[in-house]
Amino acid sequence: MNPSHTAGHHRALLASLAPLASLGPLALPRTLPSIGALLLAAVLLPGAKASRADSAIPATQSIQASALLKHIEILSSDDFEGRSVGSHGEDMTVDYLVGELKRLGLRPGNPDGSYIQKVPLTSHRSQPAAVVSLTGKPAIELRFPDDLVAWSYERTAKLNIKSSELVFVGYGVEAPEYDWDDFKGVDLKGKTLVMLINDPQIPDPNDPSKLDEKMFKGKAMTYYGRWTYKYEQALAHGAVGALIVHQTIPAAYPYSVVVNSWGRENFDIHTGQANANFPPVAGWIPLERAKAIFSAAGLDFDLLQKAALQRSFRPVPLHATIDFSIANSWRDLDTRNVVARVEGSDPKLKDEYVIYSAHWDHFGWDPTLPGSKHDQIFHGALDNASGVAALLELAKAFKALPHAPRRSILFIATTAEERGLLGAEYYATHPLYPLEKTLADINMDGMNPSGLTHDIEVCGYGNSDLDARLATAAKAQGRAIRPDSSTAAGYFYRADHFEFAKAGVPALYTKVGSDFIGKPAGFGESRRVHYTEHDYHKVSDVPQADWDLSGAVQDIELLFSVGLEVAQGEHYPAWSDTAEFKARRDRMMGAVH
Repeated sequence: MNPSHTAGHHRALLASLAPLASLGPLALPRTLPSIGALLLAAVLLPGAKASRADSAIPATQSIQASALLKHIEILSSDDFEGRSVGSHGEDMTVDYLVGELKRLGLRPGNPDGSYIQKVPLTSHRSQPAAVVSLTGKPAIELRFPDDLVAWSYERTAKLNIKSSELVFVGYGVEAPEYDWDDFKGVDLKGKTLVMLINDPQIPDPNDPSKLDEKMFKGKAMTYYGRWTYKYEQALAHGAVGALIVHQTIPAAYPYSVVVNSWGRENFDIHTGQANANFPPVAGWIPLERAKAIFSAAGLDFDLLQKAALQRSFRPVPLHATIDFSIANSWRDLDTRNVVARVEGSDPKLKDEYVIYSAHWDHFGWDPTLPGSKHDQIFHGALDNASGVAALLELAKAFKALPHAPRRSILFIATTAEERGLLGAEYYATHPLYPLEKTLADINMDGMNPSGLTHDIEVCGYGNSDLDARLATAAKAQGRAIRPDSSTAAGYFYRADHFEFAKAGVPALYTKVGSDFIGKPAGFGESRRVHYTEHDYHKVSDVPQADWDLSGAVQDIELLFSVGLEVAQGEHYPAWSDTAEFKARRDRMMGAVH
């Protein structure tokens, strides 16, 4: 252990011991270092005797970088074949996770006595082709995947859509609270909508170099910018197709991520009915291809993109039609959330829950790629074997407590996150335990592999008082919390906690800090950019020789402290008055109380 981590560990120890003091008699090793004695004195309850601290090792000491790395190496190995939903890799993953949770002594998380919540899905494989026709101009063929990634959730072996009019609808946003409507009542039934990525980035009228904080939260992306919202809007307006124009900077990932994410097998929750969130054809086109279509139609894409930043914008016909031909195959399957729990110690509160979540799935094995099997597997080491490893280490830490928390802790390794947060969505809509008795979800997706930090960032900063609890625990570590430095990327809407938030449950989602100890300014950002460009959703996401998981340990200790404080506390976490999820929680809790 390097010296900086030793200091960081003692700072983290204070954060973890503070809530432990309320658990009852505590104990630390009789040979406790002097700094540990000082920490203990700081957190013992008023009037507590030093003799109450003479037997148990703090639970956070069980969280080890070596154990994290071992889990990551196993889960991202070739044997697990990329952990794709509905594959041999899923079987391997679920068996491993259940085995580890049993070994740690956790109880089954499903009330039926199992460690499994079945999640019914339908898998779809689509082979799309499209042709854009313009009067008096050569047709433009869109070839999959370079020119077009598209899919359909229709249970039709061959879906053909002929002569659907192309209409540019700006950002495709209807936001009454901002007096914003990109559709203006235009009849779009049967048409194919071309939409910009993210939500409108409105310049500040007093300083055009900045964004207007009063409009769509300034540089922070809102749900209006989420790709799922755009497809929902297209369906609501009767469109038969929706194509989002991919742009790397606002998307925060290159077009290759689109191909790897949506260009192979897609999934939705099986309901026996048409998908209620997608039009018959949903897809993406790269920016240069979109510009070519606009140009052929005699339109300037860049000028129209600027026009779309005005409230006065109206849908613009492209004077072109598109023919889609999509060959579909599908299968129904049950995938699995893995669930385990530490039962609370308070008879009156053990039926209330704090959830920790992390998704186990990734993108599997594509034998059509060149090279050996290893070169064809989407290993998903950071995304998200590291989050699942953290989940297991947290489970170990909670089991290491001398007394279980007052409330129960539920650990959920979710399925199909990469396919649209489907495992989390299914749990949130089919909860194993009532959501009104669920205090919070703390989600992990990609841990810090680059060393200790002075800070940690919060996605959705200011949404709930979980931030204040995190800040208190971080201060005890000698650290600070900061708002997400990449709010335009919309990370709050791109991970499993969002499904809990939509259902009303306060959610906490942190990401790697940016101020690295002993590293130059910009180190963290350069690491993030490199990962996004070279490894994110690619076969190269494997454990790296230069990883330093001390930072991951530091963050896990912090999340442990927050969850424990919530499980021990007198008050439920609450949404802020400005959070869009507050009304749902208020209705839920009002119905209960």
